Amino acid sequence: MALNILVVDDSATTRTMVARTLAMGGVPIGQVHQASNGREGLDTLDRERIDIVFVDINMPVMNGIEMIDTLRQKPELAAMPIVVISTESSETRIDEVRRKGVEFIHKPFTPERVHEVMQSLLGEFQHADTEADARF
Repeated sequence: MALNILVVDDSATTRTMVARTLAMGGVPIGQVHQASNGREGLDTLDRERIDIVFVDINMPVMNGIEMIDTLRQKPELAAMPIVVISTESSETRIDEVRRKGVEFIHKPFTPERVHEVMQSLLGEFQHADTEADARF
């Protein structure tokens, strides 16, 4: 199953690097959507079928934590897998993000770290798909 990815970051360069890293890592990618802030990211989630979201914390208009909080309040998106990719170095802030049920990757990130997180999430996707198939 190809995954539709949403990358939300105010840096176009970072958005491109995340997309390329996923493609080079062998992740089965369908479409990669991009947004430059949390508000645009939420708008994309309203229009497109997205399987996983990569989001920065520090962005204009709506930051990543506000986006995650809003997303988690929507029943149809509450279980969406989210990976925060950020330069955030405050352990308190990182712990706050993790308590929201998201993965965290520090910038600058390595392809190995992105691959490790995706392996973890893909396993969860495959398990969820198997359960869904069993119900039909």
